[in-house]
Amino acid sequence: IGVAMGKSGTDVAREAAELVISDDNFRSIVAGIEEGRIAYDNIRKVTFLLVSLGAAELLMVLLAVVTGHPIPLLPVQLLWLNLVTDGIQSVALAFEPGEGDSLKHPPRPPSEAIFNRLMLERMVLSVLTVGIGGFTLFSFALNNGWSVEQARNLLLLVMVLFENLHVGNCRSETKSAFALSPLRSPLLFYGTIAAFSIHLLAMYVPFLQNILGTEPISLTSWLVAIGVAFFIIPLMELHKLVWKLRPSN
Repeated sequence: IGVAMGKSGTDVAREAAELVISDDNFRSIVAGIEEGRIAYDNIRKVTFLLVSLGAAELLMVLLAVVTGHPIPLLPVQLLWLNLVTDGIQSVALAFEPGEGDSLKHPPRPPSEAIFNRLMLERMVLSVLTVGIGGFTLFSFALNNGWSVEQARNLLLLVMVLFENLHVGNCRSETKSAFALSPLRSPLLFYGTIAAFSIHLLAMYVPFLQNILGTEPISLTSWLVAIGVAFFIIPLMELHKLVWKLRPSN
């Protein structure tokens, strides 16, 4: 491609060039490539987080319709998940620092879509895990004497916990979630805490309880919710390991 200097280059050269180096330092090209790769990786991470959780919510609704169950989550609860709790984490994830090896990978093919094989495989696994896991818990609660409102309240908490844990899986496509320090990305760390704290507040503040249909739950229910949501961690860790061991990768 044509390269021109931003300071010392002529106007004609800058207009004809595909790349203009604003500080006249060729080293800036390397830094620019690295920043571009980090930005692209973060787009993939946020896309994976949003689409996988959104598709899981859709799967739960479809399962409820097919099996004759009540709708698992109300529209206002879905908006709460997508715009508030998940929204906070998604914005924070978009500013995730680079993993330090961005320049060690070969350039991606220009024709490669964001939804490549790795993304699709991992998305299917996460959608099935969150969707089926959440619906199973909702159905189990109804079959054991819980009211629809109580079951929805428990499911809403489980979905928030899924978001809080799954965002850790999304921080890297190849590295273990346990290999990356939470404090490496303070914005995401505190954003995740804020998202959980806001929902915790919604479970105890009467005003938000009336809007979202939330209420406090017992310690046993908390343990069940955490156990169901935590399953997303080992599943994604296993897929990362299997992906690395494949000869083609």
